[in-house]
Amino acid sequence: MWNISEHDIGTEELAHLEMIGTIVYQLTRNLTPEEIKKAGFDDYFIDHTTGVYPAAASGSPFTAAYIGVTGDTIADLNEDLSAEQKARVTYDNILRFCDDPDVKDPIRFLRAREIVHYQRFGEGLRIATDRLDSNNFYAFNPSFDKK
Repeated sequence: MWNISEHDIGTEELAHLEMIGTIVYQLTRNLTPEEIKKAGFDDYFIDHTTGVYPAAASGSPFTAAYIGVTGDTIADLNEDLSAEQKARVTYDNILRFCDDPDVKDPIRFLRAREIVHYQRFGEGLRIATDRLDSNNFYAFNPSFDKK
């Protein structure tokens, strides 16, 4: 039986953000202004100093718009599966570029957790679809409409 909730995983994802933030802080806390400029982080530094500001590698800041919630069990679980895969790919890409074992080890841990989350959401999707009427699969929102 599926025994981990979306809320449990959401809480763990916030902890992942904290771990990544700690890594970034540890890597940047002792940089000189010259090193910051040479690395191309001067614009970031102007706005955030060495504080952790959740943003994509492109610089796009995190926004709640990234969280796709429809209230439909099937749609939301597929969104969750997609988010876990995207996180895993991001960690794979970090590991391709990183040679610091103090960074690689926690990234490997986080990558493994994303795989577990993907598996849990997959189990949840299987359970949800098993309980739907296969002849009427998409004709209603199982979280809202009642048969």
